[in-house]
Amino acid sequence: HSERWVVGVVRCGYEPAFYRIVACAAQPGLACRKPEIRWPQGLRTALRVGIAQIDTGFASYRLDLVDQALDAAILEINTLGVDLGLERVFEPPFDIPIYLTDAPQGGVVRGTGVPELDGVQIAIGRVAIRSRAGTIQSAAIAISQDIRRREVASIVLEELVQAMGLPTDIRSPAYRDSIFSEEGNSVVWLRGQDAEALRRHYPSQ
Repeated sequence: HSERWVVGVVRCGYEPAFYRIVACAAQPGLACRKPEIRWPQGLRTALRVGIAQIDTGFASYRLDLVDQALDAAILEINTLGVDLGLERVFEPPFDIPIYLTDAPQGGVVRGTGVPELDGVQIAIGRVAIRSRAGTIQSAAIAISQDIRRREVASIVLEELVQAMGLPTDIRSPAYRDSIFSEEGNSVVWLRGQDAEALRRHYPSQ
């Protein structure tokens, strides 16, 4: 599940259809193109998230921005009332490690030690998820060295949300206000259908 699936859609205004797009890449009214995946019950409320590696080519000011954005993204998810609990940690082990790479936009990620990331082309950010029988076994995030200042908060939130098992991007002008939009990187909060998608994926216990 290291691929970034993109579904071209028009807005349907129907939340279950939106959820099925981001959860299993299903075009409205059609079958899922990939399985739904979730973190296991025993782990999902104590997921350890942290920066695992900082390449020398990753600027210090960008590191500061990612650091702040990660705290904000964790807070966004933890306050949604879903069956998830993310913890910011600064030492391994990490359930969701974040790699700040020296790969430029359009370049290739190297040196993370994560098979699903190394050797893969990166845009600005990329999430790699390994799963089996619908259960997420691991997830990792890579961020490009030339991420722009104004994109950091949105990219970090997007990749972290997708690491929860909602890995499908949407390419449609109708969804430019969504964290899942492939056509913009400006959303810095979880509202509306974005929030509802996580609530449907991990309903509160």
